[in-house]
Amino acid sequence: MGPRFQNDDRARLYRDMYEQHGPLAPVVLPGDVPCWLVLGYRELHQVTSDPVLFSRDSGLWNQWPNIPADWPLLPMVGKQPSILYTVGERHHRRATLVSDALAAVDPFELRNHAERFADQLIDGICGRGSADLIAEYAKVLPALVLAQLYGFSDEAGAALVPDINALVDGDADALPGSERVRAAITSLLASRREAPAAGVASRMLHHDFSDDFSFEEIVEDMMVNIVAGHQPTADWIGNSLRLMLTDDRFAASLSGGRHSVAEAMNEVLWEDTPSQNIAGRWATRDTQLAGRHVAAGDLLMLSFAAANGDPQVRPDRSAFTGGNSAFLSFGHGEHRCPYPAQDIAEGIARTGIEVLLDRLPDVDLAVSRQALVWRPSPFLRGLASLPVRFSPTPTSTAGGYR
Repeated sequence: MGPRFQNDDRARLYRDMYEQHGPLAPVVLPGDVPCWLVLGYRELHQVTSDPVLFSRDSGLWNQWPNIPADWPLLPMVGKQPSILYTVGERHHRRATLVSDALAAVDPFELRNHAERFADQLIDGICGRGSADLIAEYAKVLPALVLAQLYGFSDEAGAALVPDINALVDGDADALPGSERVRAAITSLLASRREAPAAGVASRMLHHDFSDDFSFEEIVEDMMVNIVAGHQPTADWIGNSLRLMLTDDRFAASLSGGRHSVAEAMNEVLWEDTPSQNIAGRWATRDTQLAGRHVAAGDLLMLSFAAANGDPQVRPDRSAFTGGNSAFLSFGHGEHRCPYPAQDIAEGIARTGIEVLLDRLPDVDLAVSRQALVWRPSPFLRGLASLPVRFSPTPTSTAGGYR
């Protein structure tokens, strides 16, 4: 949580750790809780490919006797009833239920929703000539689209946005915000159980495997998917816009130059991936990894960001990655982000960026690049704000519809 971790030097910090410790570094979490940080690309691939040796079951942790009830990382590491900590065949069936429900999202419907909400948000700022693209755009658009896809009305989805962001930010409204999001999801699922309709919620409830899980478990998984789908997508939008506004390789793309939005988004997943460090995996027995002794019950924190910059894989980080999509930003193995969820996140982010650049073609930073501040999170990578200026323009036609 030091200054190097909270600014643009984070990539260099990962490399310094790699040079000092190799691909597996001993670190401490708040409260001097020991943990391994997996820095190496191949080592992270190995850990996530072996769920028998490196389990997602946090109940295996050998540090539980030393963890106080108010430990700040319990929401990220603690025992939870969601799909994130389910293992074995039960996880396979639960993941299939979620993936199938998401896979049925029509990509044209997804783009239409994303365009519509993007236009509405831009209508709210386009006449001013300035805006914060994080607070007023990136942190709103994914939640609106996801709520619509799951089955919420426009009004209900809009009401969820501040609560979802409060939950993710961990501020004073996090707990009541979480309770309100859970209550809204529970109400929606209860209504869909009685009267099925279009949307992911109905498909989750009426899947062939839905009888294997309680109503409460489906509520939990729907909450995980909305919250986990929103913030990384918001950061993907913000980080991509930052790259396009500050990097000379992408400056031309703002006016239709040689590097496209898709290329900028791909570059961000290598250089500033929204999901940086994820807890985690727990060793089921004593083992060796990267020449180090890992004891049964040890926690391994997965550093997707460090693995993407592994000097054994990317010796020259200044080289443009082009269309290489071998990044580990969505995880790997049976607990990786479901492929349909990745497609949905990409659809929302790409549409959001394209609509913004179409509507505000001369958008530019309102501050220096050095003045941009990253949120203080060890797990996610995103800007606290992105102040921009642009020529004021009229609102779109048809009340925000493209």
